[in-house]
Order: sequence, then C-alpha cells, then structure tokens
Amino acid sequence: MNAPSVRSHEKTVAIVGAGSIGVAFALVFARAGWRVRLQDPDASRLAAVAGEVAERATALKTFELLDEAPQDVCARVATVAALPDAVAGVPLVLECAPERVELKRALFAQLDSLAPADAILASVSSALPVSSFASDLPGRARCLIAHPGNPPYLIPVVEIVPAAFTDMQVAQRAEQLFSEVGMAPVRVAREVEGFIFNRLQGAVLREAYCLVRDGVASVADIDRVMREGLAPRWSVIGPFETVDLNTRGGIASHAQKMGPAYARMGKERGQDDPWTPQLVADVERQRRAVLPLEQWQSRVSWRDIELMALTRDRNKRAGKN
Repeated sequence: MNAPSVRSHEKTVAIVGAGSIGVAFALVFARAGWRVRLQDPDASRLAAVAGEVAERATALKTFELLDEAPQDVCARVATVAALPDAVAGVPLVLECAPERVELKRALFAQLDSLAPADAILASVSSALPVSSFASDLPGRARCLIAHPGNPPYLIPVVEIVPAAFTDMQVAQRAEQLFSEVGMAPVRVAREVEGFIFNRLQGAVLREAYCLVRDGVASVADIDRVMREGLAPRWSVIGPFETVDLNTRGGIASHAQKMGPAYARMGKERGQDDPWTPQLVADVERQRRAVLPLEQWQSRVSWRDIELMALTRDRNKRAGKN
C-alpha cells in the first residue's frame, strides 16, 4: 500500500481517545498531511503518544510506506487535554473511546455541543450502531460510524455506517475525507450490529470455537489452516471471488455443487440460512457485472500470479529463498 501524498493545504482532525486506535488514526491523518489534535482525559496516555507515533512512523519508513521523514509526520500530531480545545474549528471528529454505550452517549452529547456545526462526528465503534448513542442529539444528522480495520495505517478499509437519521451528504463527505487520507471507505447500507467487518470475522471465530469445542482440531491447527490456506487467497480476493474462480462456470456453478453441503453445515450449528435461487441469482448478477464469464480464465491466471508473488515474498521473509 503506497502512502498518500502530503497535501499542500493542511486540515485538522480531532481524535478523541488516545488508545491504540486513536494513535493509529493519528498516524493515518498525519501521514496524509493533516494536523492532528489527539485528546484523552488520561494524562498518562497523552504522555505516551509521541513515542508511540514515532515508533510506528519509523517502522513505516523502514518498509518504504512513508514518503517523508518520520519526524515530519510526528510534528503534525499534538496532544490536547481539554475537549473544547481539541474540537475547535475542525471538519471531522473521530471518537475512539472504549466500546461502552453510556460512555459514547455522554461523549457524543459533549461533542455535539462543542464541535463546529458543520463538523462530522464519527465513532470508530466496532459493533455499536450510532443510533444506540446519538439518536436524541440535536445534531444527530451529522453522526455516523467510521469503523476501521486494525491498524488502519496498514489496513485501509473503513466502514461508513450512517443511521436512518444521518444526512446522506454527511456520509458522502465522510467517504471523501477518508479517501483523501488514503483509506478505502465502504458504505454499509443499513445499521446492523458488528457491521460487515466483525460479522465476517465473527462467523469465522464462531466456527473456530465450535471446532475446538467439538474436538475436531486444535487452536494451533485451526490457525494454521487459516494462515496457510484461506488467508493467502483472501489477501488477494474476497470470499465471493474466491469461489467464483474456484469453479469453472463461476459462482452459480459453485452454489449448485456446494450449496447443499454448506446448508447442512449451517443446520448442524442451528443456522438455517440456505442459499435460495433468488439469492444465488443476485450474487451471480453482481459477480458477472464485475467479471464476465469470458474473462474468467484470465482472472484465474491473475489470481495465481498474485499468489505466486505473495508466496515468494513470504518465503523471503522466512529465509526460504
């Protein structure tokens, strides 16, 4: 992933909460040329920020993921003790407080009162929808979720999750701002607990726990199957494209052949979510819009080349020639 170019005009973001995600987001914005005000009520956390940002910026430079000197990036990050000082005049406030609904409710009430009227108020909540803590605010139309992968300076996806009351122009502006700093925003069409990222991760974790519980495999072996099996493919293509390319004839052919087996596996876990003909047709339509079947073989070849490059690089890191 290339670092975004530093812009000649500097914007300022307020990040409320100096934990691991707050510090990581400070690096995302500072690397993109923004000024960062990082606020936290814990003085010891604020004291640790400079060293943590410097350590991560230096590591990024080592791996050629930073276009300028680490100290120049670090110079854009300031710590602020008082919340009003942090949010004054900023176009974007990122709330990175712990995942507790009452805490977020109280904090968003303060942010709605203190931040500029046109500032976006975004929570990095991992599972809680914004309607669970911002629905009663006068400025609720500017509130949404911006949930990142961790760490966001290496995993660029960020889920933009508006509530029913969020102004869609605010959601569009949030997507634009995150794109400007080198992230890959994904709009979640409606509020669901866990959004996309943690629902997918949760599905894998639930099955992993069940396999350990049922004596099917050890923790180490399950991690190995993921690390050496699913993860390399998923680092190149997603689950839908994986099965689309795994079966000649594409995803519709895969669903016909494997759908019944996956349905039985789901029922074994008490989950009755069959791939209906209508659902398969919808997924097939979306995949063919991206990849017509006449391009299937060339995409398979592309996948294999990407996996070869990944394998080569992993082998080099492991000292395997």
